[in-house]
Amino acid sequence: MNFVEHVIGSEQIYDGAIINVEKQTVRLPDGQEATREIVHHTGAVGVLALTHDHQMILEKQWRAPIGKTTLEIPAGKVDSRDDNFHHAVIRELNEEIRYVPQTVKRLCGFYSSVGFSDEYMQLYLAEDLKPVKDELPRDKGEFLEIIKKSLPEAVQMVANGEIEDAKTIMAIQHWQLMQK
Repeated sequence: MNFVEHVIGSEQIYDGAIINVEKQTVRLPDGQEATREIVHHTGAVGVLALTHDHQMILEKQWRAPIGKTTLEIPAGKVDSRDDNFHHAVIRELNEEIRYVPQTVKRLCGFYSSVGFSDEYMQLYLAEDLKPVKDELPRDKGEFLEIIKKSLPEAVQMVANGEIEDAKTIMAIQHWQLMQK
């Protein structure tokens, strides 16, 4: 079966600093028309940052879309400041946790929510962390509490619902696989 939908009309609904929203009219494989609302995003990185004593660095921060604080790995969007995913990793670690990694390895890439967004995120492992010499400013309105957790603690936090963020859960699962 052919699943391809053909765009026959498009309207930009919103053009923002982080996302753009487009409303598409599409022709379905059976010839009918439908509407799609799509959130466009430049792409992002998430980083499993491991300390020399085998702890992951997490950030506690407020997330307005869900109206509560979350525990997450360091993450951020790829933008004009750094043209590619690897540079975004270095920048985000400096801005958010004030470390520079000596070793960076790509673990995987994934679409964060394919039902409505084209955001593609790449998950990285960062090790051999050293304190930065020159701190980059944090994003405006970004308030973070930095915490460190061992693998067993992180796994338990996922199990009991303290960690609900998908990229962070994926990072913890990768960390588990690395131990085998």
